[in-house]
Amino acid sequence: MNVNIESSWKEVLKDYFETPEFKFLTDFVRQEYQTKTIYPHPKNIFNAFNTTPFDKVSVVIIGQDPYHNPGQAHGLCFSVQDGVTPPPSLKNIYKEIEDDLDTKKDMTNGNLTYWGEQGVFLLNSVLTVEKNKPTSHAGKGWEEFTDYVIKTISDEKDHIVFLLWGSYAKKKGAVIDRTKHLVLESTHPSPFSASNGFFGNKHFSQANEYLKKYNKKEIEW
Repeated sequence: MNVNIESSWKEVLKDYFETPEFKFLTDFVRQEYQTKTIYPHPKNIFNAFNTTPFDKVSVVIIGQDPYHNPGQAHGLCFSVQDGVTPPPSLKNIYKEIEDDLDTKKDMTNGNLTYWGEQGVFLLNSVLTVEKNKPTSHAGKGWEEFTDYVIKTISDEKDHIVFLLWGSYAKKKGAVIDRTKHLVLESTHPSPFSASNGFFGNKHFSQANEYLKKYNKKEIEW
């Protein structure tokens, strides 16, 4: 697997890229792409990193693994490619934004690249998946890599907003230093849990208030 990753990320992650664990992971992923249908397209595995350079990260949203249906995943958590109907969780995210910020969202457009370009790092815990087999690449090494990424952001940057939705994301947040970052937690935006704490969490306005407090650019959600 060719690690085609933006230069500021390549610098801060270079030690991890040299580990035996990462070599095992890349060997596994390369073999999977050669023998099965894997998402996202190889060029988009590190799309979150290439869309949001390390130097530009101001907000982190943590997802689980990529969408496993054709045409959806493109390397940004919760986001889908142009022309693909937003999945239910993303529609619920939009509903909360509308309610929280009194704004109107385009419910037909699920591509969140414009968030990434503003500094919202859209990181899945696992970066690849086999077609129609959710969590099929769990436990192969991606989780350790993304834990390292989250800890690197926490250690080396100040005043980042982390949005942790659902128990899985909350566990991933264990490595975050909460004395110097804002960590906002709620239930997951999935239809099964959104009404139990995601709706009404006001994370988007809280994130912008925090960014403004520290003279950072607010996100146009």
